[in-house]
Amino acid sequence: MARPRDIRTLAFTALFQLDAAEGDNLDTVRAWVEHFEADEHGVKFEPRDRRKAMATAEGAWASRREADTAFRELSPEWPAHRMPAADRAVLRLAHYEMTQTTNEPKAIVNEAIELAKTFGTERSPGFVNALLDAILKQVLAQREGAA
Repeated sequence: MARPRDIRTLAFTALFQLDAAEGDNLDTVRAWVEHFEADEHGVKFEPRDRRKAMATAEGAWASRREADTAFRELSPEWPAHRMPAADRAVLRLAHYEMTQTTNEPKAIVNEAIELAKTFGTERSPGFVNALLDAILKQVLAQREGAA
């Protein structure tokens, strides 16, 4: 059975693929995820795991403009179109999860840093951490204000 980290990695991969084709491959990505049974480590994905991963990727893809705006405000010298594709996908995924789900935001930041270590460049973990730390502060402040 897939762990949340495994599902998030599958969601990242789907989002990365959507970004590569600017979303024109949605049906292809959906079909790929739907038939994704196990990763290279032998982790098996149940249908509900695959559905969750694809829903997360689609949610992140749908809210990419909101995420990109937030990142541009925090780091004007590195707008989304200048970021390495893997960093952009990690950041968009994390932003979506932090702002649109009830998942623990601090855990999301940690998971995003791990994805950046695995799929990004040598500088990716620090870059991802810096941007998401600023988003984390905003999200926590909003949650405190709503409580």
